[in-house]
Amino acid sequence: MTDRARHFTTCPLCEATCGLEIQHDSGAIKRISGDDDDAFSRGFICPKAASLQQLHADPDRLRAPLVREPGGEFREVSWPEAFASVEERLRPSLAGDPNAAAIYLGNPNVHSVAGVLFPRRVVRALGTRNLFTASTIDQMPKHVACGLMYGDPEALSVPDLERTDYLLMLGANPWESNGSLCTAPDFPGRIRDLLARGGRFIVVDPRRTRTAEHASEHIRIRPGTDVYLLLGIAHVVFRDGLVRLGRLASILAGVDAASELVAPFTPPVVSRMTGIDSGVVERLARELAAQERGVVYGRIGTHTVSFGTLAAWAVDLLNAITGHLDTPGGAMWAFPAHLARPGEKRTEKARRGFTTGRWRSRVKGHPEVLGEFPVATLADEIETPGPGQVRVLVTIAGNPVLSAPDSARLDRVLEGLSFMVSVDPYLNETTRHAHVILPPPSPLTRSHYDLALSRLAVRNRVKWSPSLLEPTGPSEAEILVRLALIAGGQGAGADPSVVYEQTEEHLIASAITNNPRVASKTPGDIAASLEATDPLDRFVEIMVRAGAYGDAFGAVPDGLTFTRLRDSPHGIDLGPLQPALPGMLKTASGMVELVPEPIREDMSRLTKALEASEDLPEFVLIGRRDLRSNNSWMHNIPLLIKGKPRCTLQIHPEDASQLSLQNGQVVRIQSRVGELLAPAEVTDKIMRGVVSLPHGYGHDRPGTRQRVATANAGVNVNLLTDAKAIDPLSGNAVLNGIPVTLAPA
Repeated sequence: MTDRARHFTTCPLCEATCGLEIQHDSGAIKRISGDDDDAFSRGFICPKAASLQQLHADPDRLRAPLVREPGGEFREVSWPEAFASVEERLRPSLAGDPNAAAIYLGNPNVHSVAGVLFPRRVVRALGTRNLFTASTIDQMPKHVACGLMYGDPEALSVPDLERTDYLLMLGANPWESNGSLCTAPDFPGRIRDLLARGGRFIVVDPRRTRTAEHASEHIRIRPGTDVYLLLGIAHVVFRDGLVRLGRLASILAGVDAASELVAPFTPPVVSRMTGIDSGVVERLARELAAQERGVVYGRIGTHTVSFGTLAAWAVDLLNAITGHLDTPGGAMWAFPAHLARPGEKRTEKARRGFTTGRWRSRVKGHPEVLGEFPVATLADEIETPGPGQVRVLVTIAGNPVLSAPDSARLDRVLEGLSFMVSVDPYLNETTRHAHVILPPPSPLTRSHYDLALSRLAVRNRVKWSPSLLEPTGPSEAEILVRLALIAGGQGAGADPSVVYEQTEEHLIASAITNNPRVASKTPGDIAASLEATDPLDRFVEIMVRAGAYGDAFGAVPDGLTFTRLRDSPHGIDLGPLQPALPGMLKTASGMVELVPEPIREDMSRLTKALEASEDLPEFVLIGRRDLRSNNSWMHNIPLLIKGKPRCTLQIHPEDASQLSLQNGQVVRIQSRVGELLAPAEVTDKIMRGVVSLPHGYGHDRPGTRQRVATANAGVNVNLLTDAKAIDPLSGNAVLNGIPVTLAPA
């Protein structure tokens, strides 16, 4: 056997950021395996990483732009022709009204430097306030809760998995998701380590998931009621004098107010709402408070519900009052290599705290959150006539026709747009409505550095990887920059290097402003010292060298440099998580606000729900994850879709018997907004009164080009979710706990 070259990189397909070893022969991929020497993942990978070769070679992945002809058919065109078509139609379709444009960003953007840096530039170039992202069908409640408590919506803490001895997990299934808002390659292995050192791992979930099967204890809960359990635990902590504030006592504002706020949520009340015995609530409170190193972690099952922001806040409240916030083994924050350490900036901006509602959506009056509106109202903005009606849509790495609530309506209204352009590698359920599709090249053609996900890592580390292959067309960065230039009126022929130069100048200026060790440097000095040649690699180099562990462009002799990153193909371990408070606080008070006013106001909605608790629906619908699936865009890969069908309706045997349903029989599922048919999967892994469908399926639309996905179409669960049901504080869609009726088809 001939020797193969080895290329080391990071998997770009989910949040785990596992290290990969790619064996290749002159660029032809022969084998993908886990990198045993990776400083973070230690050789772990999941089936998605192994499928990267099939994703790269997928014959349905677009290699050239497509333009839709007047008759509806797509025609492959050259890149200059595609950009010219965008220039010809985008700005004229706005008719001088920038808010006639909307942009939707999907979650794959967080996996690349270009996807983090440049889509917002497209937004600014358009001048629109109509920004929609996957955040409002996912994690926006956590951003709002952290913004209100810490003044920084990006200050999302993670469980210190390596040192905790007690993990209470709600609404998460890392055996399937690999971790979410918690970057932890081999999450299962880290839990096994926790158990091996004598720790306890408790999972709260309506289903006995793969994660729950490995837990010390699995507690079933009625969907959407996690906040009651969390507040009930807090109630017992306050009632029994178990509060432990530790070193944070002087910076925790509102402890007494928090005690008053949780007073109504006694264990009997919580038991009635959640279905969890009141004795279990009492015990969880005592166990959590007694732990030296314990932590509460909540994820998507706690966010995509009616009280998502209250649940996200309650997680951090519990960690704070039990002494598990910002302490080893508790909830902590990473120090990414490309950012300054908390409190070390040379010039701190005034503490302004966090606000929402600086402007509101045109039709429903939803307040903006982090500059965006709920994706649940995108169809309203397109369909409703009047000044500011959305006529132009830009989608970047997103498929809202499958992922947004009441998706049948969104699918319908997209056809009425004057112009739509999509940056996407597939002709899918959403991009089939586009007039121009601009496909980015394979992930293997770009270098890799995690700007977004390193902020959520359970251990500090840094890694940069070069590209394996050269793109045959424009890079992802060039596509996005050219789109921004066209949107801004500079035209299809404008030079992208101008934007790269502006970005580099901005990053250098920021480095000089924010890092006292760089203050004596001039922009020219810094630019001349850069080692990287590719524009995006230069951006990474500037941020890392000016960051928490950087060499400050020569001022810190043993600090990180680009050469050191390049010479460390397995990454560099930077040590365990470190305390970040009070340095990272950006609240106006300079303290952790345990009871922000918007939270206090929304508690009245929670109290009203107590009064209506007797009128519960017979069945509620929840989603579920699968290790081989990553939302909607991984279903065209044969390696990931093989095996028995996974798009089934899970239902408890007693519920199935009551409805005279047999395993495999087709069920008619109806909600307020729609209905669909799905085969029943009778299983005792789900609690009575709850049924479950996975998300991301529904590949049965005409006009797509995803042959494997079409042959395994499944059904779109978001035909049943309701665009009118959102969490008011965050605008997040309610995708779990949906009332449904069931009947044999």
